[in-house]
Amino acid sequence: MRTTVIFLLAASCALAKVYDKSVDIGGVPVHCKVILPKDYDAGKAYPAVLAFPPGSQAMDMVLVTVQRNWAAEAEKRGYIVIVPAAPGGELFFEHGARIFPQFIEQMLKDYKIKDGKFHIAGMSNGGLSAFHIAAAYPQYFWTVTGFPGYLPDAKPQSVAALAKLCINMHVGELDSGWLEAMQEQARQFRAKGYSVAFTVEKGQSHVIGTLAGDGAARLFDEIEKGRQGCAKE
Repeated sequence: MRTTVIFLLAASCALAKVYDKSVDIGGVPVHCKVILPKDYDAGKAYPAVLAFPPGSQAMDMVLVTVQRNWAAEAEKRGYIVIVPAAPGGELFFEHGARIFPQFIEQMLKDYKIKDGKFHIAGMSNGGLSAFHIAAAYPQYFWTVTGFPGYLPDAKPQSVAALAKLCINMHVGELDSGWLEAMQEQARQFRAKGYSVAFTVEKGQSHVIGTLAGDGAARLFDEIEKGRQGCAKE
C-alpha cells in the first residue's frame, strides 16, 4: 500500500488543514482531500465523515464540496473529513464502488477514527454514492446524509441494510424529479420504522445553498445528533 500526502492549505478553507492524499487500492489509484482538525494529534481519536462530491465526482468537484460544505465546520468541531475523487472517472454508485470496503479499511489504518465508524454523506451524485455505499457496508457507518441524495437501487436487502443508521435527506423545493423520488423513499423508510429526517429546502433547486457556508452547520448538527443516539447498535 503506497500513500502520498502533500500539504495544501487554501485560504477559502479558513484554518482547516486540507491534505492531498493518494492511496492504491488493489491496483486502483484513488485521490482524495482530507480535512484534519487544526491541532490534529495522530494519537487521538476523532469523529469522521466520508463525503462524496457531486457531478462527475472528479477532483474539481471534490474541491467544490470541501469548500462549500465541509472545511470550515470540520475545523470548528474537530472532525476528520475524507472526500475521494471517482477512480478513473467511474462514479461511486457505479463501478467506482469497487474500491470499497478496502478504502474504508485503509482510512481506519491511516487515521484514528472514534469507535471505528464514519458518518457518510454526499451532494447529488455524491448523495446517491453515500446511500449506495452505506447500504453495501452499513457496519462502517453511524449516519447517512444526502443533500440531495437517496438510495438509487432500492432492493429489499439494500433497504434493510439501512435499518440501524440515522438517515438524513435534504432536497430543494424546486428540484423536480429528485423531490418526488426522495419524498417517496423517505415515506417508505418511515413506514419501516427507520429514523429519517427529511427536509425540503424552501426556495432551493438542485444545488442547495442553504447547506453551504454557515448553513453547513446544519449538516454537522444532524451528524452529531445521530452520533448521540439516533444511530442504533
